[in-house]
Amino acid sequence: MIDRIVNTASDIDSDDSDIEVTLRPKDFNGYIGQDRLKANLKLAIAAAKKRDEPLDHILLYGPPGLGKTTMASVIANEMNAQIRITSGPAVERPGDLASLLTNLSDDDILFIDEIHRLHRTVEEVLYTAMEDFKLDIMLGKGPSARSLRLDLPKFTIIGATTRTGAIAAPLRDRFGMVHRLDFYTVEQIEAIIARAAKILNVKIDSPAANILANRARLTPRIANRLLKRVRDYADINGDGVIDTDIAYRALKLLDIDELGLDSTDRLLLATIIDNYRGGPVGVETLAAITAEERTTIEDMIEPYLLQIGLLERTPRGRQVTAKTYTHLGKTKTASDSNQSSLV
Repeated sequence: MIDRIVNTASDIDSDDSDIEVTLRPKDFNGYIGQDRLKANLKLAIAAAKKRDEPLDHILLYGPPGLGKTTMASVIANEMNAQIRITSGPAVERPGDLASLLTNLSDDDILFIDEIHRLHRTVEEVLYTAMEDFKLDIMLGKGPSARSLRLDLPKFTIIGATTRTGAIAAPLRDRFGMVHRLDFYTVEQIEAIIARAAKILNVKIDSPAANILANRARLTPRIANRLLKRVRDYADINGDGVIDTDIAYRALKLLDIDELGLDSTDRLLLATIIDNYRGGPVGVETLAAITAEERTTIEDMIEPYLLQIGLLERTPRGRQVTAKTYTHLGKTKTASDSNQSSLV
């Protein structure tokens, strides 16, 4: 699989984890964007504090890099609560979940990233824990086995997922609040870059910040990473100040074009045009040709291409738009038009 500056599956990259943590806002005032979500959460938090109750369980979903983990930390800070962080693949057995839950205190928050990847046996234990704050465990095996029900503290689970449809309905229904994180606007991304530059003590002028914002795929995580990579370029090839010239040269080196597409994005789109006359073509075929996993295409590549109108999903597969031909500098032939009209 091609290494991409925009291709990440977790909310904290191992190479940049220390910097990523320092860039995370601590409260709603520092969290830029997602205004509708913040308004709903502020109301819920204020009501929970007034009643002296824990928050309802919250499910946050949306493409990677939009701030689900950060929002969970902000919620915990606003509630003055402790947060414990784990992920779906890390909770392999019901015993792992039982250990997590029994070590919580009242009003604590348990954040489960990639919650759609929880094993079904773990999910079943979670049902009663979320609904009744009870934990059912089995003691012994065979005819002598017996069930023991333990009381749990009044906690809140915040789940994060990029694939809400992969979560079992009984689990999804137990979340009192289900919210989608939307892509950001260019103006919001520009504000995020300015904030990050101030924290990192990087000098960047407004036109350069706008260039980075337009190529950050409307995603804060990518904006922060582009800023750090361009900062590296400015330190080595300039005086450390990021201006438009430095920004353009650094982004050219990173092979990121004016729409934020990298070589993998362009390969996918060019494959549909060159091999399949603009589509439609099945995602499995695209995965085989581009040597990418289907889940990588669906979760990492497609959302942004769909958002900016370069790609369409049809019942027969994926197809490009007229905008794609223009962006890639390709000419739409009569056969391409006929192929699209068959959809």
